[in-house]
Amino acid sequence: MNRFLQLFRLGNCVMGIVGLLVAAFIASGTNMPDSWFQLLVASISVAGFIAAGNALNDYVDREVDRLAHPDRPLPSGRMEPRTALYVASGLFVSSLAISLLLDPISIAIFVIATVMMLAYELKLKASGLAGNATIALLTGGLFLLGGAVVGSVENTLAVAGMAMLVSLGREITKDIEDMEGDQGRNTLPMRIGKKNAGIIAAVFFISGPILSLQPAIDGIFGVAYLPLVLVADAIFLYDSWLLFQDPRRAQKLAKLGMLVALVAFIAGGFR
Repeated sequence: MNRFLQLFRLGNCVMGIVGLLVAAFIASGTNMPDSWFQLLVASISVAGFIAAGNALNDYVDREVDRLAHPDRPLPSGRMEPRTALYVASGLFVSSLAISLLLDPISIAIFVIATVMMLAYELKLKASGLAGNATIALLTGGLFLLGGAVVGSVENTLAVAGMAMLVSLGREITKDIEDMEGDQGRNTLPMRIGKKNAGIIAAVFFISGPILSLQPAIDGIFGVAYLPLVLVADAIFLYDSWLLFQDPRRAQKLAKLGMLVALVAFIAGGFR
């Protein structure tokens, strides 16, 4: 594979664009094509932002990747570290510059996301809960961006909030699963213990389903939304119990719940 495409993780960039378009559909339904130019601009900016984050990640983790990912461009010697750093810097600046073609809310989301990504890679990644929260906020921020681009950010507040809460629960659960290999790291389970961290993760898994009911109460989405999102909610509630028994299985099951929830929000977009 081309060293730059491998550095950017092209698959992640594509998934980011898909997430943006799904969020836009959730927000505006079948009126989404009316915002085709804004969506094109946002898609380019999102792809550049994700590529920049991946390039910076490879630069920061270049020593760790000698063992964990020796085939990547930097540890394999196919790219100089400074090249990855220059590329990451250029992409961050370019994605922000392109986003200036969008509305003020979308621009603000891009600026905040860029600051958070830089903080995560340079400082927060190894700081436990703060790093987990940053990833969760970035996940939810993509849905807010999709809504902002089509001028209906209020319609994505619930899905963004649910994504943030469930992602945070999953990140903590992953840290519980990895406790044996995380000696010396400042993760939440290492600081307060497996049981206490599990209780906090369970709270987030339970909070997400509660928030997911708001669109049904407000009548924002179509009739297909509620029965589907209840299935996702059941998965997350089960996760809040399972993580104490089998954290590995719980965090994998959470991915399924997130997929079902996404389907529910898409179905609700047909209104």
